[in-house]
Amino acid sequence: MELSSILTVDRIQCAVPCQSKKKIFETISHVAEDVENEIFQANILESLVHREKMGSTGIGSGIAIPHGRIAGLSEVTAVVLITDCAIDFDAIDQQPVDIFFALLVPEEQIEGHLQTLASVAAKLSNDVIVKQIRTAKTPEAVFSALTLDN
Repeated sequence: MELSSILTVDRIQCAVPCQSKKKIFETISHVAEDVENEIFQANILESLVHREKMGSTGIGSGIAIPHGRIAGLSEVTAVVLITDCAIDFDAIDQQPVDIFFALLVPEEQIEGHLQTLASVAAKLSNDVIVKQIRTAKTPEAVFSALTLDN
């Protein structure tokens, strides 16, 4: 799967000032709210928080992939936030997180959800890409790092 099919530059933010999981989820929800007119920030926030209660989406190396299934969403959508400083996120390696690649998936797409998660995790396991994301100063640079073949 090509990440450019689910991610746009306007859903990427760099140097985001956040100090907590709650604030990260609120920011992701705010950025994603414009995806479709009927998808409201509160629905997105509720889905992300609900999923996180099942276990941390922090996959290690300063990266988290928060995700949720959203009723009424018509296509998979991604939001990427790079925080100005890493925050405690209960990641599996107990390291703080500064790269958040959020996935919002239509409620009925269970199999597609898992495939999308696997694609994103594979991309973010590439040290070169992660370094490019961390040093990026603009959403365009983050988008390029994630969508170009590296």
